Amino acid sequence: MNTQSNPRSVAIVTGASRGIGAAIAERLAKDGHAVVVNYAGNRQEADQVVERIVASGGEAIALQADVSDPAAVQLLFEAAESRFGGVDVLVNNAGIMKLAPLVDSDDALFDSQIAINLKGTFNTLREGARRLRDGGRIVNLSTSVVGLRLESYGVYAATKSAVETLTAILSKELRGRSITVNAVAPGPTATALFLNGKSPELIDRMSKMNPLERLGTPADIANAVAFITGPDGGWINGQVLRANGGMV
Repeated sequence: MNTQSNPRSVAIVTGASRGIGAAIAERLAKDGHAVVVNYAGNRQEADQVVERIVASGGEAIALQADVSDPAAVQLLFEAAESRFGGVDVLVNNAGIMKLAPLVDSDDALFDSQIAINLKGTFNTLREGARRLRDGGRIVNLSTSVVGLRLESYGVYAATKSAVETLTAILSKELRGRSITVNAVAPGPTATALFLNGKSPELIDRMSKMNPLERLGTPADIANAVAFITGPDGGWINGQVLRANGGMV
């Protein structure tokens, strides 16, 4: 599928009202996709993403859905199909990050991240496997912390490790439909999700953990997703692309 040249290619980007998700939505719209900007609660920010896409000549709508709710995910896909006629690309970006050592991690911290990061991805993958048109693309967002194994990231990294496993298995289960399934695993990226609660000293130290000695930007991650979903990424399948500036 030449997703860039097909003006009717339709992409759902979950958690796309801000940060990396918004950057992905805007980049995919620039590449010619009609984009469903999914959001959980902030309609105003989602509408602003849509406005920027439309102002740049693209096509987009904002649709609310809590990805942890399978019924809401089903309605999200149905609404996308009703508006655009089908779905070709699914980008699972929605996620939360709550940090604490395992000994201090309460049930709420565990359950909320499992519900959104893991169950939410499972819900959209299941629906996407049923509904994506042949030749489509699925991209899940993981994290480079899966490999780095940093303290206090245990539960968060565990959810993303599970997402990487689902990525590899679903890529095999969709055999015969020319649908690729991959993951992009950002390193430290300058978003509110990452920066919140961190001291300037910690941010500076983490920005120097990779050889390029800077934090990633949402555009860096959107570029990686665009490659996988575009025509040049068609032979990439079942892989995890660690977009982290060379961080080991």
